[in-house]
Amino acid sequence: MAGLVIACTATFGDEAEGLLTEGVAPHTLSLSRQRSASNLSAAERDEAVLKAEVVFGQPNPEDLLAAPRLRWVHLSSAGYTRYETPEVREAFQKRGIALTTSSGVYDEPCAEHALALVLAASRRLPECVQEQLGARGWPSREVRRRSGLLRGRSVLVLGFGAIGRRLAELLAPFEVELTIFRAHPRGDEPGRVVVRDGLEEAFAEAEFVISTLPENETTRALVSRPLIDRMQPTAWFINVGRGTTVDQAALHTALTARRLGGAYLDVTDPEPLPADHPLWQAPGCWITPHAAGGQREEMVALVQHFLDNLRRFERGTALVDRVI
Repeated sequence: MAGLVIACTATFGDEAEGLLTEGVAPHTLSLSRQRSASNLSAAERDEAVLKAEVVFGQPNPEDLLAAPRLRWVHLSSAGYTRYETPEVREAFQKRGIALTTSSGVYDEPCAEHALALVLAASRRLPECVQEQLGARGWPSREVRRRSGLLRGRSVLVLGFGAIGRRLAELLAPFEVELTIFRAHPRGDEPGRVVVRDGLEEAFAEAEFVISTLPENETTRALVSRPLIDRMQPTAWFINVGRGTTVDQAALHTALTARRLGGAYLDVTDPEPLPADHPLWQAPGCWITPHAAGGQREEMVALVQHFLDNLRRFERGTALVDRVI
């Protein structure tokens, strides 16, 4: 397959863009006028997308609906909320247009980040950091007394996409009691599975609740006040999914009342989290700036993932991370 017009709406830096330019040959690469470096916002409307057969990046959904030659869209993100609309899905299915994501780039770093946060909570690392930045005492006995082992603990993972699956694999050596929330169980999950009706009981039992949930109509504010209120006073809530899936006011209330062991949030609503937002000062709340999916080789990995899928597209074989 030769002669495709490929539009790119994102920026990736010199090294990755050099790889992209070389890797798409012999096809034509068309760079949008206003490319974005952020996966959190769609690009402005652009004529390059309207003329393309393949689009890579975060294109404007309106352009995708209007592009007459479009055959495949590959997103530079794991999430695809802005494209998960009835209009886009109907048009893509009717015209046979494929939509793929970059989940395969982000599952490993997000899962490792979540595991790191669980271990940090178990080993009381936040308290040690606070001590070093504050009084610089030596509360050895207290830290040792409060430290726990991850092995055998009860862990609830919300969502079982690419990140949830990889996180389950990383948790396996610790022999945790794993419970998985999945809207549509498939029978291949490596642990007990609950659906929405079983969440209250699962939240009450878990010592760690780890959310990898994407944002969509069924997940917005899913982690609600009633669920948070069911959590144990020593339990931790960790979010590497999307901030909009959590009732943040309810989480803040629980933390302030010290009815939770603590929370690690890599995602919030809104983002960036305003400097005066109460979560910054909530007891036991630790925030990382939507960094879970990051790694030094992120941009190169994104481009390579697209190029690997491009080779599949050329051969007519199944695309990786296809959602439509």
